[in-house]
Amino acid sequence: MLKGRRAIVTGSTTGIGQGIANALAAAGCAVMLNGFGEAAEIEAQRAEMIRRYGVEVLYNGADLAKPEDCEQLVRDTEKRLGGVDILVNNAGIQHIAPIEDFPIERWQAVIAVNLSSFFYTMRAALPCMKARNWGRLINISSAHGLIASTNKCAYIAAKHGILGLTKAVALENAKTGVTCNAICPGWVLTELVKKQIALRAQTQGISYEQAQQNLIATEPTGRFSTPEEMGALAVFLCGEHAGNITGASFCSDGGYTAQ
Repeated sequence: MLKGRRAIVTGSTTGIGQGIANALAAAGCAVMLNGFGEAAEIEAQRAEMIRRYGVEVLYNGADLAKPEDCEQLVRDTEKRLGGVDILVNNAGIQHIAPIEDFPIERWQAVIAVNLSSFFYTMRAALPCMKARNWGRLINISSAHGLIASTNKCAYIAAKHGILGLTKAVALENAKTGVTCNAICPGWVLTELVKKQIALRAQTQGISYEQAQQNLIATEPTGRFSTPEEMGALAVFLCGEHAGNITGASFCSDGGYTAQ
């Protein structure tokens, strides 16, 4: 369906990003991976994707907290893959604390990775997309881009900001062949969420299993979404039938934000 397209997926060495990268590769995209992790594990992931999907898969370890690295990620992809047709901004970090105890450097880090990097990469990728009159920008926000919760002020601010940024970029490019949309996952059992579950278990004096059950009970469906489901939604938004969908936010949260 997307054969010949070239995609960047940030934060794609684990979790949601990995699920989206796999789905795009399965649809025929060449993929530039990005994220942190052990070099051997990342190389094994890359090799397995090439073997399974028969597409070109590369890796760039850009630190998305740095504006210059964000731009270099795009330039490197353009050079090595011949262009960027699809950009999925997914990378994110988390810190949990009440605002009065929230370290300033952690606020700056969360905003840098979870929001500012989205601006930097889209800014770098848009000129070539517009020149070809085709592009897909997908920003991974969160159910927390629509509603708030306690002790996550930086994460909540960034995820809300992503939705505004998505709308602004969509409107600026509405007369081009470039669309810009957001995906708002609920609870997905990624390493980031597993760490939150472990912290809840520790602070509440309960088992990991009980903390996990308490967490997922907040979603009406009573189950986690999966990286594969996020990947399938991203592939749809990249397809030709989604060409007139722009500035939209798609929730996959088990009904969490419908309550």
